[in-house]
Amino acid sequence: MAVDRTVEIRPPFFEIGPKAYAYGRQLVELARQADAASHAYDVQVILTPQAVDIAAVAAAVEHVLVFAQHMDSLRPGRGVGSVLPEAVRAAGASGVLLNHVERRLSRPELTDAIRRADEVGLATMVCADDASDAVSIAELAPNIIIVEAPVLIAGGKRDAADREAIASTNAAIWRVNPAIRVLHGAGISNAQDVFDVMAAGAQATGSSSAIFTAPDPVAMLESMIRAVRDAWDKTH
Repeated sequence: MAVDRTVEIRPPFFEIGPKAYAYGRQLVELARQADAASHAYDVQVILTPQAVDIAAVAAAVEHVLVFAQHMDSLRPGRGVGSVLPEAVRAAGASGVLLNHVERRLSRPELTDAIRRADEVGLATMVCADDASDAVSIAELAPNIIIVEAPVLIAGGKRDAADREAIASTNAAIWRVNPAIRVLHGAGISNAQDVFDVMAAGAQATGSSSAIFTAPDPVAMLESMIRAVRDAWDKTH
């Protein structure tokens, strides 16, 4: 199965995950600020709003890529409460996040969701717990794999061993499919964490709670996006 290149994902990039921290006007305004920072630092930004906010966020940005937080594999018809791939695309999303630790999918469900995303032209960003899990997911040919240890999500702290594992994890994924982009996330609390992960070899990183619980979320996200550019320029 080939990786869908309908949506170009180019390193370096940064993912902003609002989860359920922000929504409505607050999220739209933050998306506009992220859009400006994306342009200013030439860092591609992916923002994953809740499904109800996709259309409003997509209409407010020019550079940011909007990804749904989740999507089901059903087809148009019956399925109350499901998230339809065609509806995600029609709302203005460029892609979809799948298999987050807070919204796990079985392997058959994940396989079907990636195939459905390919059918409708949505890029896929799939979460993996570790290198072994990432290699297995690489066989499904998503556009992006997010490697993030669940223990680090929402406040964990990365150490030197985590950073040292980045290059070997990338290599293992790329032996399966060199076209896949690799984001190393979780345990990203500030701009220095962003810099350290990117300098260690990540093509991307991202953050959720550190941005949305900060006293000034816009300042935090701007500093993180700037750190992506600084680290990338120093190591490439």
